[in-house]
Amino acid sequence: MEAQEQSEEANSSERKRPLVVTLGRLLHHRLFLTGLALFGIIVVAAAFAPLIAPDDPNRLAMRFKFLPPSADHPFGTDNFGRSQWSRVIYGAQLSIAMGIAVVALNAVFGTLIGALAGYFRRLDNPIMRVNDALMAFPAILLAIGITAVLGPSTTDAVIALAVAYIPRTARIVRASVIVLREMEYVQAAIAAGAGHWRILRHHILPNALAPLIVQLSFLFAYAVLSEATLSFLGLGAVPPTPTWGNIMAQGRQYMTEAPWIITIPGVALMITVLGLNLLGDGLRDVLDPRLRIQP
Repeated sequence: MEAQEQSEEANSSERKRPLVVTLGRLLHHRLFLTGLALFGIIVVAAAFAPLIAPDDPNRLAMRFKFLPPSADHPFGTDNFGRSQWSRVIYGAQLSIAMGIAVVALNAVFGTLIGALAGYFRRLDNPIMRVNDALMAFPAILLAIGITAVLGPSTTDAVIALAVAYIPRTARIVRASVIVLREMEYVQAAIAAGAGHWRILRHHILPNALAPLIVQLSFLFAYAVLSEATLSFLGLGAVPPTPTWGNIMAQGRQYMTEAPWIITIPGVALMITVLGLNLLGDGLRDVLDPRLRIQP
């Protein structure tokens, strides 16, 4: 009995060891740590927005309009006297929330579609032809078309971005499933009589997580950038809800007299996208054995 318990503990430690090794590599990877720091700044600002930016982002104060950055107004004010500090901080909340929503929808539906196409050969051709038709359009143009039909709103923008990027996630999952489906341990499970869904849940999808995680990290950056694009075009969140895109759209009219209105949210957007891309690069280097490098 004691020997059996020791064996179980040894097996448990063996299963945990790859995760510990992966975390160790990530924590020593310069790109990953740099991206984590940059993105962490934005996340902390968004999470503690009521404490960091106590002023109402939509409160009008016309007598204070176009004030340059100062101690009282770190990011200046806009043409309505609203605090740019509050608007940029609260805009981070919406950008991150929409990015998480788009990533979650892709993780669920992109994985499901890719797994079905990769595992069930009869479904592969019809699913992937629809997938290819959607991928024929640039993602941002497809998202613009969908939001133009649905109308400008936060929910519709999330749906549009999810539909635009799900085909790309599905293709990556499909490619992994096709390779894993032919592995010996999967064939052994099939020969042993295991059901298809059990094989997918326990043998295939857990081993397809690495490329999926990398794809979702890059997708987060694309979603944040695309949301800003939609808001800039008036197809995202409806004003006066502050988003980086509609703040920049408003600020372009005053680039000469108040350049901070468009510059500061642009810098915040740049930091967010750069941080997420560096995170994705670090994850790819560590999780992909073909590209794994020593940090």
